[in-house]
Amino acid sequence: MNVNPMSGLSINRLAERRDDVGWLTEQYVDPRTRVVVVANGKVLISSQGQLPDFADLPVADRASISYSMFLGKIGSQLWFAASLSETAAKELGQRLDARLRGLRSIAGELEGPKAAIASYVRGMDLWQSSHRFCSRCGSPCAIEHAGFRQKCQNTLCASQHFPRLDPAVIVAVGYQGSILLGRQPSWPKGRYSTLAGFVEPGESLEDAVRREVAEESAVVVGKLTYHSSQPWPFPSSLMVGFIGEATETEICCDDELEDARWFEVSELREQVGRGEIVLPFPASVSWHLIASFMSDQHQMDIRTWNNGDWQR
Repeated sequence: MNVNPMSGLSINRLAERRDDVGWLTEQYVDPRTRVVVVANGKVLISSQGQLPDFADLPVADRASISYSMFLGKIGSQLWFAASLSETAAKELGQRLDARLRGLRSIAGELEGPKAAIASYVRGMDLWQSSHRFCSRCGSPCAIEHAGFRQKCQNTLCASQHFPRLDPAVIVAVGYQGSILLGRQPSWPKGRYSTLAGFVEPGESLEDAVRREVAEESAVVVGKLTYHSSQPWPFPSSLMVGFIGEATETEICCDDELEDARWFEVSELREQVGRGEIVLPFPASVSWHLIASFMSDQHQMDIRTWNNGDWQR
């Protein structure tokens, strides 16, 4: 089973408890409960210890800082999140010897399910902050159901809105042992990755893979094999990963890609080793697709490649 970073979270979300205000309030102030502090999609991380960990909101502060979402239960421990302004979170961080960090910088460092919790919290926080108004009538919305529902405050409308995900496909396309990688103009110098794109209405996942690859590179994909998926809260995607085989290999890039090319494995390894090509960071499903392709096709572990940038 493939489990990517930010996935594999075994959590009882206890959705049936989200409207039990009395129970939630009691659990929130329990010292055994963990409370993640989030601000503008970043989480407050303790500066203590060798491995990153969340800085818990002290029990003494919980009366004045209410929770923004009830996450659920992992093992015997309940988890909440409290959303603050960046200024307030930084002030709290100074007191707790902690600092705000973005998910990209810590996803590969957090132990166990914590990267998935950070992904969960970031996605929910960004949904709450970006959906303040009703999409039907434009009236303000109020957050309820322990952070998982927004209700239009116009009594003539009263629409309910729930968190949404944007499904996207991503694929490592191979042909006779070579892999297709591309780069966007906005990426850092040398960065290449697998091709990806959003699923459109009326498409299956497989249809979306073949369309995106053809649009971006003109390469035609035949056989597809599902690999794995990954929550990608930048801001609200669910990445669905595939390994594909090309049937037509001539490349012609569209406006979205600056370059796309076939990389023969020894060539790619040498260029990565010299720092000329930079692979996606290992917390991403794209890195795991490339690693899986290399392992399956060439019995090669890209974690051994000598590139100072690959861990970022």
